[in-house]
Amino acid sequence: MAKKAKSRRRVEPHFGDAKSNGRGTSRSRSTKKSGTTRRKSKRKSSGLGRLFGFVPRLAYWGLVMGLWGGIGAVALIGYYAAQLPQSTTWSVPKRPPNVKILAADGKLLANRGITGGEAVSLARMSPYIPQAVIAIEDHRFHSHFGIDPIGFVRAMSANLFAGRLVQGGSSISQQLAKNLFLKPERTLRRKVQELVLAFWLEASFSKDEILEMYLNRVYFGSGSYGVAAASRRYFGKVPRDINLAEAATLAGVLKAPSRLSPARNPEKAEERAQIVLAAMRREGFISDREVAKALSTPASNAKHYWSGSQHYVADHVMNRLEELVGDVNEDIVVRTTIDQSLQSSAETALRHVLDRESRKRNVSQGAIVSLTGSGAISAIVGGRDYSASQFNRALDAKRQPGSAFKPFVFLASLEQGNSPETIRHDGPIRIGKWRPENYLRKYRGPVSLQKAMEESINTVAAQLAMEAGPRRVAKTARRLGITSKLNVNASIALGTSEVSLLELTSAYVPLANGGYRARPYLIRSVKSASGKVLFQRKTPGARRVIKDRELIMLDTMLAGVVANGTGKLAYLNDQRVAGKTGTSQSFRDGWFIGYVPGRATGVWLGNDNGQSTKKVTGGSLPAEIWATTMSGGATESEEVVPQSNEGFAVLPAKVPVPRRRPTDLDRNVIARLEQRERHEPAKKSITTLIKSRKEPPKPVGFRPIPKVDVGRP
Repeated sequence: MAKKAKSRRRVEPHFGDAKSNGRGTSRSRSTKKSGTTRRKSKRKSSGLGRLFGFVPRLAYWGLVMGLWGGIGAVALIGYYAAQLPQSTTWSVPKRPPNVKILAADGKLLANRGITGGEAVSLARMSPYIPQAVIAIEDHRFHSHFGIDPIGFVRAMSANLFAGRLVQGGSSISQQLAKNLFLKPERTLRRKVQELVLAFWLEASFSKDEILEMYLNRVYFGSGSYGVAAASRRYFGKVPRDINLAEAATLAGVLKAPSRLSPARNPEKAEERAQIVLAAMRREGFISDREVAKALSTPASNAKHYWSGSQHYVADHVMNRLEELVGDVNEDIVVRTTIDQSLQSSAETALRHVLDRESRKRNVSQGAIVSLTGSGAISAIVGGRDYSASQFNRALDAKRQPGSAFKPFVFLASLEQGNSPETIRHDGPIRIGKWRPENYLRKYRGPVSLQKAMEESINTVAAQLAMEAGPRRVAKTARRLGITSKLNVNASIALGTSEVSLLELTSAYVPLANGGYRARPYLIRSVKSASGKVLFQRKTPGARRVIKDRELIMLDTMLAGVVANGTGKLAYLNDQRVAGKTGTSQSFRDGWFIGYVPGRATGVWLGNDNGQSTKKVTGGSLPAEIWATTMSGGATESEEVVPQSNEGFAVLPAKVPVPRRRPTDLDRNVIARLEQRERHEPAKKSITTLIKSRKEPPKPVGFRPIPKVDVGRP
């Protein structure tokens, strides 16, 4: 039983170092070897398992995190979007109103307003402009839905690696949303709201409408908002005329308007424009040939933009606008009386002479104004350089006119019965404590009033002022157009009371239009952009302020100033010119006020601080500038008043010329005048003019209604 029990005992497998028989040992070795193999296989299997097990877990947790991130993003967007007004109330805000100021011929002079230019449609732009902007700013503009995910991710990656903001991922729609609705702040709130508003813009407007709004509102640097303002600011053109190189320059500015403005940094602007051209070529907007042409013809430059004299005109328009039409809350168009040809000629003449003579003659500033026979202002140059000084010396400065005031003194004398042939003695005189002296302190003895005017003899002018009375002289000057306060004393004869260039020139207008006073005006009409008339200047009333007899005499004397006297530099070959020079005390001011048929033009030179010039007289640089300005010529205008064959009104037969009994001195003077006339037959004396039997023509453009107020300058 014991043996049987022993044989039935179960033998357990042994995995250790326990002793066993040979059979058991063999099994043990086999088992050991097999276990080792299994352990190696297990280790290998567990490594791959961990690897393949990690991927699903990564995907899982990535999905979870993405889901929660999306929920968070939606919540964040919802939170910031909730701070916006109700979407039903959203609307594109009106563009700030622009004032478009036109010359008399309808061409653009300037824009005024926050934007600096009007809004233009894509159809009125060069096609290169939108192409250049899309290529460099948002080349997937026509395919995305308001945000460019690819561009956004690329920009964020670049910024992350750079450790700073080096790229912007905003689409054109996002940039427009920011410009229209949001403040320029770099916050998460603003960025989220920008996205929401960009989606709304895409849902509410077409791509072309979004692009058009963007181009009309985006900042292009140098104070230019919108493509119209930028085109004129940088290139002196309208958007329709912009070429490829200029369009690339405009698009390049958008990245950094202050740094890449071609007005401030032309080299950087050109480098950026080349990058834009490459982008346009890459997007297929232009060909290699067009790129080569653009590179060979770089963008032009609008010279003297901010220094241009048209800005003096624009400023005066804006000063008058509220008085005429009230508050401006829409785009308006103002048509002025400015003659662009004459305006340009005046600006060039003044700039040229001052650039040449400024240091040598110690004269730093000047001004020019020109008016037609009906008072329309054709040119205003308020200073040498608008960018350096915006003060308008033509309209707002008041200075002593010197001898340019004498025509009013002589007119008062002529109205008392004297004539150009009347004789007065040129010699030392004393009026109370005042002793007027001539320019060179030389005296000529007996002279005619004609000669006294031509040579600007002070002693004779002082005598005539005292004969007529200072009060009568002042009244005569006011009757013709002087509005400033005048000192009613003997020195009024020499122009010691301060006046503006505009009022002094306007007082010469009656001499050019047949004797009618004409109040200066600049604005002809104001209309809304849709064509609604907001203001229209009515036909002015006019009052005759000089009778024919005195008009002929005074005109003859002033024509002699240019032909034979102090104003010879104002002589024009193709026109009959009359005018008067003026120089204030110590050469502080130099004036020349002259006129041709239907137009009077005035020039002033001096220094703003009242410092004396180096002997700049009215007959020197001012007369030269006057002649150069008028040689540039004014274009034909309805404002010009036609005159008689000589260009000036002539005496009717019924107007007698008072005469006193001639003395031997008078006879000698008259003989000399007649002798000069025989040698110079082209210059008619007063006697010859009196014999004319023609009636003076009525000036065109007036209604003879004396009491009508035609406006203030």
